[in-house]
Amino acid sequence: MKRHSWAEPYKIKVVEPIRMTTRQEREAAIREAGYNTFLLRSEDVYIDLLTDSGTAAMSDAQWAGMMVGDEAYAGSRSFYRLVDAVHDVYGYEELIPTHQGRGAEHILSQILIKPGDYVPGNMYFTTTRFHQEYAGGTFVDVIIDEAHDPTSLHPFKGDGELAKVQALIDEVGSHRIPYISVETNVNMAGGQPMSMANLRDTYELCRQHGILVMLDATRALENAWFIKQREDGYADTSVAEIVRQICDLSDGATVSSKKDNLVNIGGFLALRDEDLARKARTLVVEFEGLHTYGGMSGRDMEALAQGIREMVATDDHVHARVGQVEYLGEALVKAGVPIIQPTGGHGVFIDAMAVVPHIPQDQFPAQALAAALYLESGVRGMERGVVSAGRDKETGDHHYPKLELVRLAIPRRVYTQAHMDVTAESVVELLEHPEGVKGLRFTYEPEELRFFQARFETVAQA
Repeated sequence: MKRHSWAEPYKIKVVEPIRMTTRQEREAAIREAGYNTFLLRSEDVYIDLLTDSGTAAMSDAQWAGMMVGDEAYAGSRSFYRLVDAVHDVYGYEELIPTHQGRGAEHILSQILIKPGDYVPGNMYFTTTRFHQEYAGGTFVDVIIDEAHDPTSLHPFKGDGELAKVQALIDEVGSHRIPYISVETNVNMAGGQPMSMANLRDTYELCRQHGILVMLDATRALENAWFIKQREDGYADTSVAEIVRQICDLSDGATVSSKKDNLVNIGGFLALRDEDLARKARTLVVEFEGLHTYGGMSGRDMEALAQGIREMVATDDHVHARVGQVEYLGEALVKAGVPIIQPTGGHGVFIDAMAVVPHIPQDQFPAQALAAALYLESGVRGMERGVVSAGRDKETGDHHYPKLELVRLAIPRRVYTQAHMDVTAESVVELLEHPEGVKGLRFTYEPEELRFFQARFETVAQA
């Protein structure tokens, strides 16, 4: 008999108890949180799929590394181990450590963007666009149209549309485009990968016009896995080699190490140009910490260096990691739940507008559905829709994205397939009576990145 099953390429060494709650307890908790899953206490959550950021389980080797971390303020041994790991795996010559990814985004935006500049990218990400706008720039979405279609089965919905990039160049001039922002495994599109062919074409076009290519390489490993599986010519190439090839087609990268790199905190900006790196280090000293720790402790850097090497040591880790996401996605599709397809690399994204069409977009259907899922089962996901999209910086009107999603992000090496089964069952049970989900309105709206701290109340249905 041919075997098709697979198992996680690790065994469990330490466990953390989780608490099951009653519906009455969850009703009180979600009301206290203002129907914002970000504001729930973790102790009130059964299965926590809010994010895959900083929620991974570290290996025994990573924990061992933390015991030998060098806490020297300047020139820590652990920093140089990190430099070597980044160079060996990603290929970049210059490393600027930061406390996490948004620190790297801020520094990159400050050293490259001038007021009036434009930054094209393959769909916005919340913090990335904020930092670009904070520096005086304007983000321009150049992702392919299929990325906005939840039902499209395009294998690389993270690809940029080169015609859109060229149109922007023709309109504003290349001198007003400091770089193109290319995200691997595009989060807001449902964790969708870009192809190597598209990245290569993008790199060549930018070279012709003197425009830099800057990666968000946070999930480059998972993107590499999809290239291996879906793109011609890569089936026999290791994910380590593909990650390196992705980075070779760029001038630098921001990385939130809380994802692929398997740590709970940390990030970095990596560059090729020495002069840009000098400017970045000046800002690191001003905003993050000394340039040889960038807001991380020595033990953080030690664990990160090990995590970078560990993630690409074999293909087994990423195979199992993406496989678990696909497992949940397949269970939901089989049950008729509308999700973004193909299933992404770090989470499953439920199409909220298809589930609760009775809730208009200005009553935040994805936010309402995420709150309802928690109330139903104790499973915590998060909104990726109009709340996350924020407001237009000029008009103050809501951005209305075409995708209104509930993201179920899967932490790495944390949950079992049984947890995925429970999650799938919880979603299916909720969707048996979606008409009971009520729309929401703001009771408190922060000026920036509102999805983190906003509060809501339910709206009575007409």
